[in-house]
Amino acid sequence: MTPLSPPRTTTGTSASRWWRDAVIYQVYVRSFTDSNGDGVGDLPGIRAHLPQLAELGVDALWLTPFYASPQADGGYDVADYRKVDPLFGTLEDATRLIDSAHELGLRVIVDVVPNHTSDQHAWFRAALAGGPERDLYHFRPGRGADGELPPNDWESVFGGSAWTRTTGPDDTEGDWYLHLFAPQQPDLNWENPAVHAEFDSVLRFWLDRGVDGFRIDVAHGMVKAPGMPDIGAREQARMIGSQVLPFFDQDGVHEIHRAWRRLLDSYPGERIGVAEAWAPSPERLALYVRPDELHQAFNFQFLTCPWDATAMRKVVDASLAAAGSVGAPTTWVLSNHDVVRHLTRYGGDDYALGLRRARAAALLMLALPGSTYLYQGEELGLPEVTDLPDEVRQDPSFFRTDGQDGLRDGCRVPIPWEGDQPPYGFGSGGSWLPQPDAWKRLSAAAQRGDADSTREMYRRALAVRKELDGLGDGRMTWRESVPGLLDFVRPGFRCTLSTGTGPLQLRTPGRLLVSSCALVADGETVTLPADSCAWWAI
Repeated sequence: MTPLSPPRTTTGTSASRWWRDAVIYQVYVRSFTDSNGDGVGDLPGIRAHLPQLAELGVDALWLTPFYASPQADGGYDVADYRKVDPLFGTLEDATRLIDSAHELGLRVIVDVVPNHTSDQHAWFRAALAGGPERDLYHFRPGRGADGELPPNDWESVFGGSAWTRTTGPDDTEGDWYLHLFAPQQPDLNWENPAVHAEFDSVLRFWLDRGVDGFRIDVAHGMVKAPGMPDIGAREQARMIGSQVLPFFDQDGVHEIHRAWRRLLDSYPGERIGVAEAWAPSPERLALYVRPDELHQAFNFQFLTCPWDATAMRKVVDASLAAAGSVGAPTTWVLSNHDVVRHLTRYGGDDYALGLRRARAAALLMLALPGSTYLYQGEELGLPEVTDLPDEVRQDPSFFRTDGQDGLRDGCRVPIPWEGDQPPYGFGSGGSWLPQPDAWKRLSAAAQRGDADSTREMYRRALAVRKELDGLGDGRMTWRESVPGLLDFVRPGFRCTLSTGTGPLQLRTPGRLLVSSCALVADGETVTLPADSCAWWAI
């Protein structure tokens, strides 16, 4: 393995605690670049574009699952955690990608999926055959006279019951098994020590191959409340992240994360754990990043915040206070592979409005203290694709009811690299989801060198973030401001964000560094357009 030399951090120092202010770029593997013409992105395709990510100015990349999988849920149904799915390449391809990233000064974080396996995993197949592996999952008898009812009223995040009844070789119906997501994703029983031992081994397998950390899928879900009590309400997926639920955010998950922190700390190079954890409050989320637990946790309260200065300030304050109470950095994110792209959330069908707000929100996020995650394509100003034909959709939640909105495919459309026609340089064999015709003007090639483009705005902002000691990890101070304006300072730096409906005039804060749109200045004053953000050197 090629070791990663300590990268320069945004504070100008070397190496230490790199995750506290890193900008990490999420790569949705099947939608990044296709190297072999089968219409699906792969590991060699990512490796070929690593120089573009280094040029953009990010510090690390996070790869979604590329393990052996039937792909019932885009690879989050893992059949073998130590094998690369042939759809994405080989184990050698994964090693080469890690080594090449390190040579460019980029760290690599990979997904690990510990809440559930695929129903094609060897353990689950043996469990269905009646083997002792049944205790590695949650099998329960049904309720009702003949066990015809699920064991409790829990609902799948994807809709419908969270339980599926097994059928024997003679078609007799048996016990039910728990799956908080798709039926093809049976939940593991983390009360069994064998599950702990297996995942310790899996983490070591990939750490030995040079990965710099893990994004832990459903980090809040591995432990269920004793007795698995009924919830007594419908539409449970809408409660996630806002209410206490017996299948998520149980205190027992923290012992798992403490054990993993000890494992990570046993390796050189500051390997990290990142929690994808939906918690009902910032205070509960902060528990995942206590000094002896994980290093980062995604801030979904910021992601779901409306376009409103008052609401944003409240979320920023609460997030910084909660993370700061345990000495952790806050981790900001606007989009990922599970939510509608923030450009469309902010603007709906009005692309121009959404783009203005998305560009401004990106500058706000990159100016806040802590680490930041970018989702592939947001630096190009990509909107959600909302008109995909039903016949091309693959999101399992689309095919079930009362769960997630079923629109996750719209944020997973392969990104455009170059050219005037689909698949815009994604690969020679089309793309697994169709790309809009309008994306030709949004390709990376079309925006490169265009000072007004979204890509160049991101690149400038990331460069400034590295150059200024006052950005990245640290503190911030709010300034008094008028309604609709967020105004804060950091050492040598000031950020102004307008969410109002009209222009705002200010005394010129300092030397303009980056802005999300053109500003009108007369020397002593500057006019901020609605839905804009600007960075100033002070």
